[in-house]
Amino acid sequence: MGPAVAGAAALALVLASCGTGEGVDAEGLEEAPDPTASADAGADGGAPAGTLVAALANTPDQFDPHQTTSQASFQVLENVYDTLVVPSAEDLSFEPSLATEWTTSEDGLEWVFTLREGVTFHDGSEFDAEDVAYSLNRIIDEELANAFRFATVESVEATGDLEVTITVSTPSPNLLANVGGFKGMAIVPSESADLDLATQAVGTGPFELVSTSAGGAELAAFDGYWGEGPSIEGVEYRYVGESAAALTGLENGDIDWTDNVPAQSIEQLSATEGVELGQTGGSDYYYMAFNQTQPPFDDVDVRRALAMAIDREAVTEAATFGAGTVNQTAIPSESFWASDYAPFEQDPDQAEQLLADAGAEGLEFSVMVPDSDEPAVASAQVVASQLAEVGVTMNVDTVETGVFLDRQGQGDFDAFSWAWVGNIDPFDFYHAQHLSDASSNFQGYSNPDVDELLTQAATETDQDARKDLYAQAEQGIVDDVSYLFYFNPDVVEAWSSSVSGYTARPDSAVNFETVTLTD
Repeated sequence: MGPAVAGAAALALVLASCGTGEGVDAEGLEEAPDPTASADAGADGGAPAGTLVAALANTPDQFDPHQTTSQASFQVLENVYDTLVVPSAEDLSFEPSLATEWTTSEDGLEWVFTLREGVTFHDGSEFDAEDVAYSLNRIIDEELANAFRFATVESVEATGDLEVTITVSTPSPNLLANVGGFKGMAIVPSESADLDLATQAVGTGPFELVSTSAGGAELAAFDGYWGEGPSIEGVEYRYVGESAAALTGLENGDIDWTDNVPAQSIEQLSATEGVELGQTGGSDYYYMAFNQTQPPFDDVDVRRALAMAIDREAVTEAATFGAGTVNQTAIPSESFWASDYAPFEQDPDQAEQLLADAGAEGLEFSVMVPDSDEPAVASAQVVASQLAEVGVTMNVDTVETGVFLDRQGQGDFDAFSWAWVGNIDPFDFYHAQHLSDASSNFQGYSNPDVDELLTQAATETDQDARKDLYAQAEQGIVDDVSYLFYFNPDVVEAWSSSVSGYTARPDSAVNFETVTLTD
């Protein structure tokens, strides 16, 4: 998805990714007008039961799916919008959504999507191919947040009332992930140009956005939904940045679900009566990046020295309390695309020697970290103590998320640390962050060989050959310390025992469509 916010979230995912969801300032959000459709029917045609109260750790910046890169925004929008295809909850393989089927031409240059009949938007308008063409072309033409995903797309055209054809310049094996990997690729009405989508989300999903405020958002079940329909009346999102407050609310029944679960609370929660804990291996990653446009980080040996100075096991334990897996690359070991490349062992003596040879003895710098992300802050603090052992002073500069994003975009940092979230295809893990001219390459990394490998991998249709190309590119990225990777965190969420039908997903998507509530 991206940087947790834009640097995972993201996203990165960063988010950073996507980099773990861009939780940002909600200033400017207003009360949205009531949608035209009501919410008075459930999946069985009867009245949905109850409103689920969800406490988000971070605050959305806005609700335009094509503009935001905030994971917190997508945690709301996941329930409001649909995409052409959607990752399955089990293995993240792509399943039909607004598209019921698709075909690819023999040369791989034309993708034809057959669209679902009988779909309506929350404003009552009928869904058709023009809406898909408008939505994807809006991203491309206005160069919005995910325009980079369409680098090979030559055209998106409505070739029938319920048929869309996407023509690409070269084979694009990751096209399904690019059009359906997360709700940044949501389909909006073609007549939405006059709407303020930042506050007036109009989708085809199971819930419709009723209102927004600085403190939360309200969704209502959409009785015109094309699927089976939600079994609850709605969702009340509350933005609760303090984990203690979120967990107290969960335990006393004021909150039904939360993602604000510190790793140190996992053991306690797992033994708490009335609380269910969801934990699964995730596709996010945490990292630190150095500003390679300025000395001394323009010297690869300085970056390698720092990579040799740290103990990733200790970093991971401090940040995740066992709910994470050490990784010197971005892609988690469960993925088909994973490798076991791990060239750096902690070697303080070698690190000191490299720093001395580079003339960087007594190095002092600051690392910028979003104050809302506890694992990122904990990681930075441990790394700072480890670097001190090789004579390096790293000051941890915790800043509000909006400040982080602004300074990151301006290149106003020595180093920054966060996460990318919700990644699926290897394209999501590496392209936006490490291609020389990529949109989220804030660190200023440039390696022509890596550029060529990533470019080739993006169009390679043989899966094994594509995996090999990514493995080669990955080695260059790791060897050059474009990012200093730490670990892949587990996805950890908690909910009341009165909630059934919810699953914690490896892509961090929060979907309440199948949830039911009991007393």
